[in-house]
Amino acid sequence: MATAVVEPASSIPFVDLAAQHTPLSGELQAVLDRVLKANAFVLSEEVEAFEGEFAAACGAQNCVGVASGTAALTIILQAAGIGPGDEVIVPAHTFIATALAVRHAGAVPVCADVQRGTGLLDPDAVSAAINPRTAAIMPVHLYGQVCAMDELGSLAAKHSLLMIEDAAQAHGARYRGRAAGSLGSAAGFSFYPSKNLGALGDGGAICTNDFEIADRARRLRDLGRLDDGSHALAGYNERLDGLQAAFLAVKLKHLDEWNEQRRAVASWYRQRLTTVEVLEERTESPCIYHLFPIRTDDREVLRERLRASGIATGVHYPCALPDQPALPELAEADAPNARDWAARDLSLRMFPGLLKSQVDRVCEAVLTCTGERLDLHRPNFRSVSKL
Repeated sequence: MATAVVEPASSIPFVDLAAQHTPLSGELQAVLDRVLKANAFVLSEEVEAFEGEFAAACGAQNCVGVASGTAALTIILQAAGIGPGDEVIVPAHTFIATALAVRHAGAVPVCADVQRGTGLLDPDAVSAAINPRTAAIMPVHLYGQVCAMDELGSLAAKHSLLMIEDAAQAHGARYRGRAAGSLGSAAGFSFYPSKNLGALGDGGAICTNDFEIADRARRLRDLGRLDDGSHALAGYNERLDGLQAAFLAVKLKHLDEWNEQRRAVASWYRQRLTTVEVLEERTESPCIYHLFPIRTDDREVLRERLRASGIATGVHYPCALPDQPALPELAEADAPNARDWAARDLSLRMFPGLLKSQVDRVCEAVLTCTGERLDLHRPNFRSVSKL
């Protein structure tokens, strides 16, 4: 590899939340003042209002706010009656919380491999993993692109399985015109601050058209509490707080615009990184790019050279699920594509508000390191206009 040569410049964080929050500072301060005045800190009308708005955005009839994305998935499984003796098929390439939610519910996670080009759950691998103990399929809409839901839905229907979407990276993503969160029995979302729709803290939500799952989820998130104050279920303290719900309601209005900005940034990357292995796109699910992953055989060398040039990157899933020390029961899973993603995946900077000049700088450094120096003097490449 050639040594990266990049002009001196100040470092830019991997995700710049200030670029998103600063224009909203007045609205966010007003929300804080309103919640402080009402002392509506736990659940409350703020949560109910956001739940209604987010359900509508996802095309779902119910939304249940919870404390995190992991809580959302765990509570969905338990509300659906999935537990000991059941197996849930999950992708071998995902954040560990997907499998931990299954474990926390008392069920057994079973890994299926992913597609080489997208990193998304492979329907053929799912089909091979189904057995009499299988109770659900949990596709993860990774990187902002929805899984092959037609094929997975056919498998679920054929074998009478629940379909539970892990939509933690898919706020506003669509599949054949339908929103993520409305494509299965239920869906879990995370509002971790760096998500496409992020809180100013942690949070999560469950979306579902199944009123029974929604009702049980509301009980489970609040210690199993009934309206009369008694506790009918052994639930959890996993409630979404009023302040985060109010912040999220402000930011939800901007979600589509921010997703379009992410697509624009991805387009700039894709136009320039023509010699680099990038995410495969599918027309049925336009990607909203929670992340922009590339794959390289020399990830650590490239990452260090970019870091030395002030360019932050991310490695989000350095272990395939079968190789996670906390999940030894998955160690024998056959998942070559997932392991390839784990070994070679590197995320470039991706967030709304990235300047084209900043994307240019990343591209020049990447291509220099990989022996394909970028020509900054090509037409239409010197724009520094903001998104």
